[in-house]
Amino acid sequence: MDQIEIVIEDLPPAKSEGKSMLAAAHRHHSRVVALLQAARDHMKSTGHQGFGSAALTLDVTLTSPEPPASDATNYLGGITDVLEAKGQRGPLGHLGELAKVALYDDDRQFQDVHFRWQQGKPTGYRVRIRPRA
Repeated sequence: MDQIEIVIEDLPPAKSEGKSMLAAAHRHHSRVVALLQAARDHMKSTGHQGFGSAALTLDVTLTSPEPPASDATNYLGGITDVLEAKGQRGPLGHLGELAKVALYDDDRQFQDVHFRWQQGKPTGYRVRIRPRA
C-alpha cells in the first residue's frame, strides 16, 4: 500500500463544535467538501483503494501567512473525521457521491501523528497518510 498525499489551497476543516463536521450547515462545509474532492480525485487518478483497517501514520503541514485561528488538535480531528468511513453517520445526501469517500475505516487507526505549521503563502495544507512502519 502506497502513501496518499493530498494538497489543498485553503485551511483544513477544524473540529470545534458539537455539530458534525459532515453536516450541511457546518461552518466549515466548504473545507470538508474540498478535502473530500481532493481525496476522491487522488484515489481516481492513482487507483489507490484506501487503507482499510491498517495501522497508519498521518503527517499534516499547514502553511499560512499568520498563525492559524484553530489549534493543531482541532485541525487533526477535522481532517481525520472527514476522511474516515462514514457508515454510521446521519443523513449525508447533501454530500452526494462524496459521502462514500473514505481513506480508512476509523481514525483510531492512527498511531503516529505529526502536525507542523509554517509561515508562508499561499494558505494551504498537505495531508500525507501511509501505513505505519
